[in-house]
Amino acid sequence: MVRQGPLRHLRRELFASRLDGLISVGLITAMAFLGLALLRWAVVQAQWAVIQANSTLLAVGRYPLDQQWRLWLLTTLLALASGLSWGLLRGLPRPDHPLRLWPRHDRIAVVLLVGLAVVLPLLLQLSLNIQMRWWCITGLLVLCRWAAGRWGQAIPRPWRRWVPVIWPLLYGAGLVLISGGLGLVRVAPSAWGGLLLTLLQASFAILLCFPLGVGLALGRRSALPLLRWGSVLYIEFIRGAPLITLLFLGQNILGFLLPGGLAPDRVWRAAWILTFFAAAYVAEAVRSGLAAIPAGQLEAARSLGLPLPQALIHVVLPQALKVALPAIVGQFISLLQDTTLLSLIGLLDLLGTARTVMANPAYLGKNAEVYLVLAVLFWCCCAALGLGSRALETRLNPNHQPAASR
Repeated sequence: MVRQGPLRHLRRELFASRLDGLISVGLITAMAFLGLALLRWAVVQAQWAVIQANSTLLAVGRYPLDQQWRLWLLTTLLALASGLSWGLLRGLPRPDHPLRLWPRHDRIAVVLLVGLAVVLPLLLQLSLNIQMRWWCITGLLVLCRWAAGRWGQAIPRPWRRWVPVIWPLLYGAGLVLISGGLGLVRVAPSAWGGLLLTLLQASFAILLCFPLGVGLALGRRSALPLLRWGSVLYIEFIRGAPLITLLFLGQNILGFLLPGGLAPDRVWRAAWILTFFAAAYVAEAVRSGLAAIPAGQLEAARSLGLPLPQALIHVVLPQALKVALPAIVGQFISLLQDTTLLSLIGLLDLLGTARTVMANPAYLGKNAEVYLVLAVLFWCCCAALGLGSRALETRLNPNHQPAASR
């Protein structure tokens, strides 16, 4: 296939006909007008002092200042693990894809990542110390991605199989760093807040709701009546109740049902309610994937001598999860956005902390700046989940062929 120049490609994509050209010109004009208006407001009119003065509060809430080095250490470890996993995943050979150190989508992601890391601290006028830390962490992530993509194949394959184990170990170490223990000063959950609390609640619920949702989906299709109807009742009850109602019930009912010493902290009550809520929706997404798999797949696996559990784990579930992956990731993104409801039950998550800042008489009228920062932060988190999901879908699709290899 003859490669087209950028101008010819642009003309074919945007101006193939007169109607396409008119629509493209109209959309480009509207986007340029809105973009310039937003840029003019952000540079000239916006007063970012509210963000500069409350950046630490929005990030970690009331976390003790002398213990915040633990959070910076955790962020650095997460950047290194992300770069390593990213580089090794992209460096794995595929029969339909030429091995390239920096694929096009990776270059776009790196440019966006570096651009956000450089522009946002400058735009928000954060202190030089915080700017340098963010730039160093971003540089470590990109450098680790480059090194893993270049020399990752030199790592023996048995060692590479243990790379995913880094993430559960790092998550456990992160909980220890955040909450204390093992010689570290304990920081009560009541001191957690801001973006830290939002990400902690969302990650905890995402990690636990997935296996629980898969179990509920299998239970709903079980031949055992008690297990099947128990799963159905649970799923339908959770899906029929608003999340805010469940959050209020969890905050008030658990304290009465459990003895005083066994009732978890308010932060962990909310985390478990989010987990149970999301599990019901994940179960329905997995059930749709199971329904899309022909019954002959399970019958063929059983005819080969596989027991039912192994047939489900090794044959049916991998295919079903591949089909249900977009819906599952969509539920994860909705779960991240649903954490904003925590502010209604008295937890100072990112939105709750922002409301506290905007209630300060010194920052009255600065709502637009605060909400814009919140929108950018949530967009970055949701975009990361979406990009990871699409990359995984592409890699799991055996029929996919990139344009360069067609």
